[in-house]
Amino acid sequence: MLAKSVATIPPGQLYEPKWDGFRSIVFVDGEDVVLGSRNERPLTRYFPELVAEFGAQLGVPCVLDGEIIVPGPGRRRLEFEMLQQRIHPAESRVRLLSEETPAEYVAFDLLALGDEDLRDRPLSERRELLAGLFAGVRAPLHLTPLTDDVEVARRWFTEWEGAGLDGIIAKAPGLAYQPDKRVMSKIKHARTADCVVAGYRPHKNDAEAIGSLLLGLYDQGTLASVGVIGAFPMKRRKEMYAALQPLVTELSDHPWSWAAETTQHDGARSPRKSEMSRWNAGKDLSFVPLRPDLVVEVKYDYLEGSRFRHTGQFARWRPDRDPESCTFDQLETVAAFDLNEILPGNRD
Repeated sequence: MLAKSVATIPPGQLYEPKWDGFRSIVFVDGEDVVLGSRNERPLTRYFPELVAEFGAQLGVPCVLDGEIIVPGPGRRRLEFEMLQQRIHPAESRVRLLSEETPAEYVAFDLLALGDEDLRDRPLSERRELLAGLFAGVRAPLHLTPLTDDVEVARRWFTEWEGAGLDGIIAKAPGLAYQPDKRVMSKIKHARTADCVVAGYRPHKNDAEAIGSLLLGLYDQGTLASVGVIGAFPMKRRKEMYAALQPLVTELSDHPWSWAAETTQHDGARSPRKSEMSRWNAGKDLSFVPLRPDLVVEVKYDYLEGSRFRHTGQFARWRPDRDPESCTFDQLETVAAFDLNEILPGNRD
């Protein structure tokens, strides 16, 4: 079951925090445990520590909907980059990471209990059954916080971002579970930043169209990679391609000339040595370098480390901005909030 974006938190709903992790449906039947992603990709082998906990703690067959998360050091906040590193092909590496950066699971829906399919039951009933199932469960398995108070939800939205949470999910109390339907609402943080256009990736189906624009911000005079934007109509992609050709430059003359040390792809190179798709190891992440003369205003939700956590959205061109004035100083700083105050961390 999916959510659609809305601008504000709607009244009269049930509210949960939006977790920044891997959405996962979990099938539990004793020690037989299967974890799957939202798109039905197998996740079981990557999180052996969770498989063991589900098998040990849940004494009845069930199907859960929830989120796999990885807290950072001290469990102060969520760390999505550490979670991404858990998707590794080597069994030895998977085992090591399961000990060094153990994952946790936050359940927010119950789809089946015993032999009973609960998907047609209203959310309020499913939540009550889920709370009963998790009454004696301890970390690293958690029941997500829930409130019907919109003011509490607004406070969570503001304060809990500092622990790495993504926003708020709003659900109608009588909502049946509807797979692949956008019947929930999600409210995410929205901000803007003026970024330098440092390069582009060609469209996968048309070499004379833009696939995505690579963005940078200056940090003490050095242009750092912060993310991409890429949702454009095809006509716009072709227009942008033509407009950007005069700015194409040699990588040796580019602020990211160090990328010359990485593997070449048809004459272009990856802007980050470590930038790889863990879901698709063969994905081409090459780029065409541009003179850093253009500035674009970008909508984004928040930073993960020094990069935009999600793909940004184009807002407008900023011909009035000096590229070198586009620094990290313009970005909003979020007050820290301790994840331990949201999810208990005691595993004993």
